[in-house]
Amino acid sequence: MKILLIETATPVCSVALAVDGAIAGIRQSTDPNAHSTRLPLFVKEMLPPDLDAVCVSAGPGSYTGLRIGVSTAKGLCYALGRPLLSVPTLLSMAARYYEQHPDYEGLVCPMIDARRMECYTMVVGRDEAGQPRTERGTQADVVEEHLYDRWLDAGTVTFIGDGAAKTRPVLGSHANARFDESFVISADGMAAIAQRKLAAGEVEDVAYFEPFYLKDFVAKRSVVHGLRD
Repeated sequence: MKILLIETATPVCSVALAVDGAIAGIRQSTDPNAHSTRLPLFVKEMLPPDLDAVCVSAGPGSYTGLRIGVSTAKGLCYALGRPLLSVPTLLSMAARYYEQHPDYEGLVCPMIDARRMECYTMVVGRDEAGQPRTERGTQADVVEEHLYDRWLDAGTVTFIGDGAAKTRPVLGSHANARFDESFVISADGMAAIAQRKLAAGEVEDVAYFEPFYLKDFVAKRSVVHGLRD
């Protein structure tokens, strides 16, 4: 099965092609405005003629990035008559970390920066088959010193994502806290989960699917010169 994977929940714009759960190719960029300028090009480069499904990162994350990614995925599904899949962004981050560190036995806490000391987070472990398993679902946390002690007291927890660096001064004093600031979110983290979802028929309603924003969008005053309220 060939699945196009689209990740736009963070400043990273990433598109990958998975064939039977393995990554056959990937394009990504961290350039400013990459979601609007690079995503169509990446999709064109990665799109095979015999595509089976499109999978999009479902959020939480950037409001604008999620809208662009989901809109693109829906357009492809409508045009090609293919099913739509979605994977929670934080779960795909944890899945990618475990794939990169197959011998790691601790928990993973993916963190997406949500401004100030707030992060979108999830706590993830692995089941007996080695697949990522949610220990605590997606939440918007105001990060405080003892917030994750329940899991840290039980063993190693590795914090990853663009929210990990800013929370290290708060959480880093615990002996079981680890931080991987080299980790970069990517579409390839969705491959195995998307493969299982497609095989199980767990597809989204293309007409009604919406990203998981977690928090309401808040419009700000424009700072572009020449524009007025």
